[in-house]
Amino acid sequence: MVHFVGAGSGAADLITVRGKKYLEEADIIIYAGSLVNPQLLEYTKDVCTIHNSAKMTLEEVISVMESGYEKGLDIVRLHTGDPCIYGAIREQMDILDEKGIPYDYCPGVSAFCGAASALNLEYTLPDISQSVIITRMEGRTPVPAKESIQSFAAHQATMVVFLSTGMLEELSRRLIEGGYREDTPAAIVYKATWPDEKTFICTVGTLAQTARDNHITKTALMIIGDAVKTAHYQRSRLYDPGFTTEFRKGTE
Repeated sequence: MVHFVGAGSGAADLITVRGKKYLEEADIIIYAGSLVNPQLLEYTKDVCTIHNSAKMTLEEVISVMESGYEKGLDIVRLHTGDPCIYGAIREQMDILDEKGIPYDYCPGVSAFCGAASALNLEYTLPDISQSVIITRMEGRTPVPAKESIQSFAAHQATMVVFLSTGMLEELSRRLIEGGYREDTPAAIVYKATWPDEKTFICTVGTLAQTARDNHITKTALMIIGDAVKTAHYQRSRLYDPGFTTEFRKGTE
């Protein structure tokens, strides 16, 4: 069996109980290089073969999985955060399907959740934003034209931008072109939940300068929208004394 496991956003104790169990039982671990906290590898048993996928191709990863499966070994493919977001797991699963190798998938804490915790932030404030857009700038991996930053910016929802730290001048330009104000609150979160985590509150217009001033060049994500910094929002109706629910009679 191959277990795809989300390592969590950084801190070793943010892996799920199930994910930790898989690590403890694994005979082979293929982990995502510098993106995964190496402390997680301390959960492994004494006899465990560990591969760093940062130095491997897809074909080499599959070869290790296939060889381990043929030997009856338990294999963990350890991805950063939750692998459903920019994890490149579908291409691995499709090949395993072709080869008849069974697998499952254990979710993890995504970096966008870790970033919110670093800022004590709620993305979905009543009357401010009830949607979260997760996206990225195009780099060597293209982004469909229909998913441009400008088109998403028109919604004025909370936006979380992955894999774009080196393109912040262009990101700001596109956000403003799409409809965000230049003074819209924004944040840069570097290595969310890692020991060397850093957070910076800024604006859409000062994203690039904030990154330069603080020497942030990679391993960060950007959060855009009024939810980052606002003092005015509606209280949740769910816990309002006047609101009736299935479990509680309101005063209204």
